Amino acid sequence: MQLFSTFENHAYLEIAITTLEKIGIKQEDIYAVPLDNRQESGKLFDTMHRSDGISLIDIAMPLATAFSVITASIGFELKWGPIYWGLIGAISGFILGIVIRLLFVLKSKNKQQKLKGKHSEVILIIECEEAKGEMVEKILWEHLAIGVAKVMG
Repeated sequence: MQLFSTFENHAYLEIAITTLEKIGIKQEDIYAVPLDNRQESGKLFDTMHRSDGISLIDIAMPLATAFSVITASIGFELKWGPIYWGLIGAISGFILGIVIRLLFVLKSKNKQQKLKGKHSEVILIIECEEAKGEMVEKILWEHLAIGVAKVMG
């Protein structure tokens, strides 16, 4: 039987490994594999297959609507008329909204927002007999494993 678990890299991982050795798991049957965490920052524009949940047009669309209504109303008294001035207002409001949102997004990206929650830094793989499987799993959970999985066979 194999047990896979993920841990943050701290003292609880070392204590868990020591406890596993005390119950009879050989050192050769315990594998600790460190993970490389993501270093690159997120992309500014979303693709069809990946989205970060940040919309660039959530401010632009209401501003485009408001500017087009206001400039169309004023356009009745201007030379080009309400249609042209409504379109000019919509485009201006949309561009202003995009610029505002880009400034907010770029400013927040400069602060290097951290991911929420705990980060797995080490994968611990333990090979043991099925009789010890429940005990090993209990030890892993007691020593703050982020996740545990069992594979029979």
